[in-house]
Amino acid sequence: MPALGNPLAIAMLLAWPLVCLALFRTQPTGRALIWSLLGGYLLLPPLTAFDLPLIPALDKSTIPAVTVLMIVLFALKERPRLWPRARAAQWLMVGLILCVIPSVLTNADPLIFEILPGHEPIRFITRVIPGLSLRDLGSVVAFQVLALVPFLLARHYLASEAGLKEILIALTLGGLIYSLPALFEILNGPTLNIWIYGFFQHDFAQMVRDGGYRPIVFLPHGLWLALFFVGALLACATLARVATPSERPRLVFFTLYLLVVLYLSKSLASQLYGLALLPAVLLLSPRWQVRLALGFALVAVTYPMLRNGHLIPLDWILEKAGAISADRQHSLAYRFENEELLLARAAEKPFFGWGGWGRNLVRDFDFGVVSTIPDGRWIIIFGTFGWLGYLCEFGLLSLPLLLLWRSLGRGGPLSPYAGVLCVILGVTMIDMLLNDTLTPVVWMISGAILGHAEARRAHAPAPEPAESARTRTLLEPTPLRGTGGGRTVL
Repeated sequence: MPALGNPLAIAMLLAWPLVCLALFRTQPTGRALIWSLLGGYLLLPPLTAFDLPLIPALDKSTIPAVTVLMIVLFALKERPRLWPRARAAQWLMVGLILCVIPSVLTNADPLIFEILPGHEPIRFITRVIPGLSLRDLGSVVAFQVLALVPFLLARHYLASEAGLKEILIALTLGGLIYSLPALFEILNGPTLNIWIYGFFQHDFAQMVRDGGYRPIVFLPHGLWLALFFVGALLACATLARVATPSERPRLVFFTLYLLVVLYLSKSLASQLYGLALLPAVLLLSPRWQVRLALGFALVAVTYPMLRNGHLIPLDWILEKAGAISADRQHSLAYRFENEELLLARAAEKPFFGWGGWGRNLVRDFDFGVVSTIPDGRWIIIFGTFGWLGYLCEFGLLSLPLLLLWRSLGRGGPLSPYAGVLCVILGVTMIDMLLNDTLTPVVWMISGAILGHAEARRAHAPAPEPAESARTRTLLEPTPLRGTGGGRTVL
């Protein structure tokens, strides 16, 4: 049964497959894929999920992934090539899916917390965390596979220049549309998820910032929303850069508008991302944008090694944060303290991690109370699946940037749409050091870049998916027109 939410939240989850079918029936395949994933991420209720035995929880991430996969496999005559050409991508995918096996097999022992004499049971959050068993393998492996569905489908359907442009248009439109409820919450408080879905998805106090409110709408946290606006800002700026003279003024206005919305979202890190990267996407060539993004990815991949080696200047970072705001310094210091504790916990099982059920968290063994809060994606995956899982996940995300960089000497001029998507992916990987902001949209962008890089390395344009007779028979769509091209419609 769903964990949270009113009947509308449940109905939205149940209705989303029908929305996806309608999109594939009326839109080109690439566009339908983008909006099935992006729309689900932006509109479906967070935390609400159908948690059934032996399968992954069906929520706003997995329901769109399952739906588009079923449509592509069974409703379209064209069979997509899901397996990457790049050998490194193949190995990293296999490692990411199968890393759960040694993690499960090495964590069969339960964690038991004793009740101390004289203490009331109400003080206990968890007495026993069960060990992992073979029956958990199917669910965890299936979850890993579903997480990769946006990556694999985008690699096939969105690898062309038209497909990359379609992603930028979707990010821009999504940002402009989502700015309206965000501005409402900035003025009136983060209440939309309460009014519409019947609950609040996080700690309300964290949405109060600088005498006002930080918007969250239907995302897991206000930080997620601010980072999404960074992507929308950079996408819109790139469209403005390459637009025709008649279209450019409108897109420049939208870019400035999204910059204001990003500022009002009250997330310092995202504000800095936007201010630093907006000139980069407006002034740098696409080749230099790829190099910049690859530098970001290199920092993200090597961060745990630098952190373990005490090579990150934490005191200097805290000092600079304190110069901006004492609250920011305190928040950052709290994150670093948690990372130290979680790193020590992960060091007990460095290769395959502690597995699921929160076994990677630090707890008080007298009470079972969680004494750490993992924020960054890197420390979560590192503690859960160890070095194997971390290197496979972050390696697979960053590999498209490396392959595209290596293709710069071949395949002709690089598309500006590819350059900015690389920047968006790179800065998201940097943010994943601070927050768990890995979403289906991020996997989709990474997959599209991989497909584009593979096509360039093969000295051939990425194929445009063809409309199939079986598509018309089963879904009766309007004629597919490809994934983009023509004028930018905003």
